[in-house]
Amino acid sequence: MIEKILLANSGTGNSEEMLKALMDIPSIQRARVTVLHVVPAQTTTEAMTEKWEEGGKVLANAIQTLKLDPNHVNAMLRQGEPKDVVCKVAEEIDADLIIMGSRGLKRIMSILENSVSQYVFQLSSRPMLLVKDDIYVKKIKRVMVAIDKSEASKSCLKLALFLLRDIKGSQITLVHVDASMSAKSEQKTGAEAEKDPVLAAAIAEAKKMGVSYQGISAIGKPGELICSIAEDTHADLLVLGSPDRRPSIAKGLPDLDRLLGTSLSDYVRVYANCPVLLARTAG
Repeated sequence: MIEKILLANSGTGNSEEMLKALMDIPSIQRARVTVLHVVPAQTTTEAMTEKWEEGGKVLANAIQTLKLDPNHVNAMLRQGEPKDVVCKVAEEIDADLIIMGSRGLKRIMSILENSVSQYVFQLSSRPMLLVKDDIYVKKIKRVMVAIDKSEASKSCLKLALFLLRDIKGSQITLVHVDASMSAKSEQKTGAEAEKDPVLAAAIAEAKKMGVSYQGISAIGKPGELICSIAEDTHADLLVLGSPDRRPSIAKGLPDLDRLLGTSLSDYVRVYANCPVLLARTAG
């Protein structure tokens, strides 16, 4: 399911630690990894040469740090606008997953500061794993999945179970949040949560795969509740559906409501205190 991984490595942040945590998971240890570093265009030949040398060192250090099977890793140094190059390379290698660091910029700031991760998040249709610079990356054993009735949610569940199925002592937390105008939030766990019809099918899939689970049914503001439950359950990874809602004619344009921070996925990527894997599904 995850056979080709693109690690967009800027030389800073936690993206390398995130990849190492992923490669400890038995189900993806044989995945091919492309480590990409992009050198932005410079105004002079001398400056360009210097940046190429720096980029080569970043890649060399990354390959040495990651300690991956040489037969399953490829180092790639490219020149250009980082956000465009990441999208292009993801298409070239047909990546199943893009891993990127993120500064966790809020809403309009990500536009004003030309955020690479936000741009790629908007314009790539591929699953993305975003890891903020200010969080601690842990060994993956507890994965939380936000469940609803969408196809993107089904993709999330399938991906999470794929990751957890061979991890001893792992647990999946299945969370369904019913948006409500009520000022008071409410959560149900255990047998009460399992009565939630939206969770029922997801719980059945977890049982079928033999993965330990807990269900949480909640009422309130989805973004806030998903982030707080992820923190309360000590999630090592949060998996969230992010449907690709852009019409084909607008594939080259940012989705403004997400860029302005009105979408659930945009809220969670900013405020969650753990890495966030956004599963993309067209429709």
